[in-house]
Amino acid sequence: MTRDLGLYIHWPFCISKCPYCDFNSHVRASIDEDAWEKALLIEMDHMAKLTKGRTLSTVFFGGGTPSLMRPKTVAALLDRLSAHWQLTPDLEITLEANPGTVDKERFQGFKDAGVTRLSMGIQSLHNDALAFLGRKHSAEEALAALKLAGTLFERFSFDLIYARPEQSLSAWREELSRALELAGGHLSLYQLTMEKGTSFYTRHQRGEFTLPDEDLAAALYEATEELTGKAGYASYEVSNYARPGHACRHNLIYWRSQDFMGIGPGAHGRVTAPEGRLEMRVTKAPETWLARVHAHGHGLDEKVLLSPDQSFEEALLMGLRLLEGVSLETLKSTSPEGFEALLKSPKLETLIAEGLLLPPTQTHLMATPEGRLKLNGLLAYLIE
Repeated sequence: MTRDLGLYIHWPFCISKCPYCDFNSHVRASIDEDAWEKALLIEMDHMAKLTKGRTLSTVFFGGGTPSLMRPKTVAALLDRLSAHWQLTPDLEITLEANPGTVDKERFQGFKDAGVTRLSMGIQSLHNDALAFLGRKHSAEEALAALKLAGTLFERFSFDLIYARPEQSLSAWREELSRALELAGGHLSLYQLTMEKGTSFYTRHQRGEFTLPDEDLAAALYEATEELTGKAGYASYEVSNYARPGHACRHNLIYWRSQDFMGIGPGAHGRVTAPEGRLEMRVTKAPETWLARVHAHGHGLDEKVLLSPDQSFEEALLMGLRLLEGVSLETLKSTSPEGFEALLKSPKLETLIAEGLLLPPTQTHLMATPEGRLKLNGLLAYLIE
């Protein structure tokens, strides 16, 4: 089976750590960007050996806050791609940006470097919510960044976080309606969750704030589906909405269990090799990663051959997040035995009978709208 190939580049630095964030992000007073540019190029050269000559279809600069990078660094990394891979004519190159770290000259620099798609962490259009979420930009700065993005990039996206404390259904409908008027074809809309290890998790455990109850959270999600649908945005993944042609192709590689390389601290990769599917994990601590790369040519902590069962379960977990569902061909290619067992499973029959899954088509297994609302419980039941 032909697999698309993506490249993820992790920039781990932020101006400040958001209280809800459990990503591998760090605050530093200063960094030696020349050393970081060199190290990312060195690790790219090393990681590329497993996929040399293949066709690269997407690149994603994530973080952290990649818009803190110099456009010169972005350009140097993109210029190296053709030394290792064939590049698709419509190569998608996404860079994550925060509104408080951008200006016209910087945006133009990213575009000139080769970035084709911008993804901005707006998170809210209201200053009080931004303050609660620990964001350093204002709503006014967010609106200015969106306007600027629209003048320079044909494709751009932004994130919002909803189901915030004391957020009403009517307030979310108003905010989302406004967001849809500003959107450039793609929105990522996430319910606020409490992740262990974050400041919010500790504060929530202490009772400093409460989240919407289950009924309100469901109503907020249903309103999200309704308003995005009316605006022509399909919920192609449980938290991502796009007009035709605007889905994030890089993230689709993850959800479709295709191949991707990862470079930079904490980056992950999945590559199909002759011996099977490989999982690669890069060390997380920025300074440790930097020292390892300059000493050894890479910062890899692990390169593990996944078992067929592990690959099958991962494909199922990721694929059912998609509106299109999980590819039966992908499931069968990862584990023929697991595929046959799934099709004969009483659990599958139960989930179909309860209206949470649709009967398999010739190509895909899909969750119903109700199933996507209850996806975590559905998946836990299906694979336990």
